[in-house]
Amino acid sequence: MEILRFGPDDADRLKQYVDVVNAARDVDSPWQHPDTVKGAGGRFRYGWDGEVETPFLALVDGRPVAVSRFATSDYDNLHLAWVGVQVDPAYRRRGYGTALLEALVEEIRTAGRTSIGIDGWDSESTRGFAARHGLEPKSSAIQRRQWLADLDWAEIERLHKEAAAAASAYELVRRTGRTPDDELDALAVMAGSINDAPTDDLDIEDEVFSAERMRAYEDAQLKRGRSLFRTMARHRASGELAGHSVVVVDGERPELGEQHDTSVVAAHRGHRLGLLLKTDMNLWLREVQPQLVEISTWNAESNDFMIGVNEAIGYRVMGRELEFQKSL
Repeated sequence: MEILRFGPDDADRLKQYVDVVNAARDVDSPWQHPDTVKGAGGRFRYGWDGEVETPFLALVDGRPVAVSRFATSDYDNLHLAWVGVQVDPAYRRRGYGTALLEALVEEIRTAGRTSIGIDGWDSESTRGFAARHGLEPKSSAIQRRQWLADLDWAEIERLHKEAAAAASAYELVRRTGRTPDDELDALAVMAGSINDAPTDDLDIEDEVFSAERMRAYEDAQLKRGRSLFRTMARHRASGELAGHSVVVVDGERPELGEQHDTSVVAAHRGHRLGLLLKTDMNLWLREVQPQLVEISTWNAESNDFMIGVNEAIGYRVMGRELEFQKSL
């Protein structure tokens, strides 16, 4: 088996990577939309916030049989690398996934990281692969999806009105695209509230947010061809940003949306701001993105509060992902 590192400018390898990913999705998570060459290219060129993953392709007799990638951050968690391994179902149980993982571990050691995390959809094969390599289960996350055509819009409006009454000390601010430079520091403080979300037994530190990182996130999303929508709650008396919710809409497939962060600053909790922000986002997108069909979101399975909000506004479970980790 030949293992090749490649980049977003290698069109042939990128296409082979996408073909393997989609073959795996067809079997492991058929509700997921197919990856695209443009989407994968943007992922490996710009990342989530400018820090990009390193992708690899495994070939046997010139045929792509498996893919892998690993991601690290220089903002925080300097001990950790996250790994992904996917094998084409037609070539499974031949040791290709193991060989890829072992190659990635050597890359990660060389990069000076001392812990790896890996995730996969909940199945016997995922659990078995992790166990064989000494990766212990540490957390689980649920993917949910909201279909806008099926929403009870009268209920969304009622919940929004009810939440607005409970949060009368706050005003809502809607913003598309980039945040003004003079608000980035305050945005970073508010975004840091996401660290209060449960991480279960994962050996991870709080994420470190800064004005620089917030700008890098917005730039990366926009360069990937996504439209960026952020709704925020601002405390009327103090002017403090109290919470926000972010959705991106795919430029290549504008019927698809992704929920990114929703967080509320601890000092401003207890006023139903989470529900207010999420319902406001729905009402806003209904107006300005009428072609939008669905929004997908992720939550730690133990995040009871946000799960309660999402289920109240029509999000439904699609799949369960397991997260594993081990020290090197």
